[in-house]
Amino acid sequence: MERVRETLEKLSNACGISGRECNIREILEDEMKDCVDEIKEDALGNLIAIKYGKKPKETRKKVMLAAHMDEIGLMVKYIDDDGFIRFIGIGGWFYPSLLNTQVILHGSNGPIKGVIGSKPPHILSEEERKKQIRLEDLFIDIGAKNREEVRNAGIREGTPVTIDVSLKDLLNDRVTGKSLDNRAGLTVLIEFMRRIDHLDCDIYAVGTVQEEVGLKGAKTSSFEINPDFALVIDTTIPQDHPGIDPKRSMIEIDKGPVITIADASGRGLIAPEKIIDWLINVAKDKDIPYQLEVSEGGTTDATSIHLSRAGIPTGVISIPTRYIHSPVEVLSIKDIDNTVELIVQALKDVDL
Repeated sequence: MERVRETLEKLSNACGISGRECNIREILEDEMKDCVDEIKEDALGNLIAIKYGKKPKETRKKVMLAAHMDEIGLMVKYIDDDGFIRFIGIGGWFYPSLLNTQVILHGSNGPIKGVIGSKPPHILSEEERKKQIRLEDLFIDIGAKNREEVRNAGIREGTPVTIDVSLKDLLNDRVTGKSLDNRAGLTVLIEFMRRIDHLDCDIYAVGTVQEEVGLKGAKTSSFEINPDFALVIDTTIPQDHPGIDPKRSMIEIDKGPVITIADASGRGLIAPEKIIDWLINVAKDKDIPYQLEVSEGGTTDATSIHLSRAGIPTGVISIPTRYIHSPVEVLSIKDIDNTVELIVQALKDVDL
């Protein structure tokens, strides 16, 4: 599991918001180049790593494994006369979680440190204390005295911004950091390609772009690959901490990978029964812990993939991750390892 943790740390600490995934793509390529037959980048920026099967080409099925490379982040919108920077959110933020955090602005002259500032509590009025934090209330301070200093630092409109957080160890093989959604999925993708020999089928491991802003990369890459079926690897919300009604589900950290039955109340993916049964049967047969999810909330790249071309049978396997879309996401390295093992065992002898 140490190698799994090291890979996750490298990916989590790197930065790549939606549409600016180049750093993550480089890591993904570097980690997989020695264990695949071909790597290419498509026009939208998806990274596609291929390990060809042992059977004759005309008889081989194509399997697509997808995990998105992008993280939610920020982008510079406006620089005021005094050097304070206004921004927009890229992806699904709960804006109060940004208050008083440290950030990195990825400008043309290299990374610049900054903080998201606010009025100190000492001078807040009673009315201000009751107000919910809005995006327009937030700004970035890099220490500049005016707009010219900001521009001279290589910051302009459109500069991407990420949270300045590094991966840290917690108890019980758990870690905390940013962008575990979905650098955990990428870690599974990499580790899977390391562990398997050439199978009967062709494996297309895809790091997709712009999932957090519309499942965009999954749409174009699945159209190009046209796989016989696909598995998406992502993260999902456990119900094992205060503040969440346990009646919503029984998903917990350390209880293994989560097999999706349906998400977004069916507006996203309703997984085919044959894929659900296949994954459950493998997990039971190989004694791999697993959980099942029927969710009302978000969705994944599977929503785009399963509607590509004439339709592609698609499943989702997720890693339970607390506090998703915040700077302090938490997951278990054991769950990542078990997710890899489930996919390895499932694809060793697949007939869908």
